Formats: sequence, structure tokens, C-alpha cells
Amino acid sequence: MDNIAPLGPVDDVKSRKGPSPATVRGVLLSAVVIFGIAALVHVLRYGLLLYNRTALLPRLVANVALLVGVVASLAAVVAVAVTAVTLTSWLIARRSAVFRHRGQDDPRPLWALWAGSLVPLVNLAWAPLFVIELAQAEDSRARLRTKIAWWWAIWIFSTGMSIFAIATSFTTQMQGIADNTVSMIVAYVVGAVAVVMLWRVFDGFVLKPVERPAHRWVVVDDTRPAGADTGSQVTAPTDSGSSTVVEPERQEPAA
Repeated sequence: MDNIAPLGPVDDVKSRKGPSPATVRGVLLSAVVIFGIAALVHVLRYGLLLYNRTALLPRLVANVALLVGVVASLAAVVAVAVTAVTLTSWLIARRSAVFRHRGQDDPRPLWALWAGSLVPLVNLAWAPLFVIELAQAEDSRARLRTKIAWWWAIWIFSTGMSIFAIATSFTTQMQGIADNTVSMIVAYVVGAVAVVMLWRVFDGFVLKPVERPAHRWVVVDDTRPAGADTGSQVTAPTDSGSSTVVEPERQEPAA
């Protein structure tokens, strides 16, 4: 019996170099938690501003509140950057696997995928388009259309709120500071919702793995002696095109 070489890994698996689904979910969860903490910090800061209208805050409390707000904002910026890079890496790997499975290369160059997904404002248009192309290639566009649309819309609104909050953060008036704090709270809450919607889109893809062709190998037991009975009848074709039994089951052939 010829030795059959073990089936090697499928090519599209080799092409996947992106983060695992567990890693992506961990990054998304961290971003949601950080946005939630940042929103809570600014809620407390707003409460201190209201208190400060009728009484002076101790200098230590005011300084700590300012420092905690800055740290929360910086953590949110880092969370956005890490989430964007991680999801872009996963998207590129997923597209590579899907298009390779279809027998072709990704029509988008690598630099365009990175730039279109990471450049601020530009990514508002291109990143969702890349996701839609992936859904189309996986024949999942109809199933994921609503999730992608909601994520896209909330992401645009979140970006607008973030720009507005940053633009109004340079005021020195007490009322302006209070209004900006409210804007920051809304921006962080909407940002957390946008991440949750992105999580839903991500799960919509990973819960449907990239299909790979199935290979079935028949293993033949080569330990049986030659001519051993297989428990079936041996037939031979006749002139009429039908088959007749030439060796009955469990009976030696005639001498």
C-alpha cells in the first residue's frame, strides 16, 4: 500500500497573521471599560463644578480632579489607537483569507487598507467600505447589512461629538468648562456604544468561519492477509450491461 502524506495546512490559514478573535474581543472590552471610566470621571468632575459654584474646592481636590480627567482622556486616546490598529490588522488578515479561499488576491493594496482604516476622517468613509467588501466576498452582506449600518452611523456621530468636545475644551469661562464637560461625557458614552456596535459586526464575521474545501481520505487496513474476505460479492459485467455474481459471498472460487 502506498503511504499517503499527511494533509498539509490550507493556504488560507497560512495567510492569516492577524490577531485572534479572543485578542480582538479583549481589546474591544478594554476600550468599552476605558470609555465608561472616562465618562464617569467627567460626571464626577461636573459634580465638583456644580459644588464649586457655592463653595471653594480644596486645592488638592481640584488638582486631583484635573489630573484624573487628563489621565482618563489620555487612556481613551490610547484605547482608540490600539482598537483601530488591532481591528485593522484583523480585517486585513480576514480579507486575505477570504479572497485566497476564492482563488484570488485582495483587490485592495495593503497600504490602502492601512491608510483607509487609520487616517482620521478618511477612515469614516473607507473603513466601512472595506468591511462591506469583506461581507460581500463572504456572501454575508444581507445578514450583516443592518449591523454595519448602525455601527457606521454611530461611529460618525461619535466622531462629530469628539471633534466638538475637543474644539470647546479651550474655554476658560466657568459655564464653558461645564458645557464642555457635558460634551465630553456624551462623547465617551457614544464612543462606548460605537465600540459595542463594532463588536457586534466583528462577531457577525467570526461566528461564520471562512469556509475551506473539505478533503476526505479513505484509510485502508493493510493488516488483512491477501485475498481476505471483505464481506461483499464480486461481480462482473455481462454482455447485456448488467452485473452477475461470479464469487458468492464467503465462498472460495471454483478450482
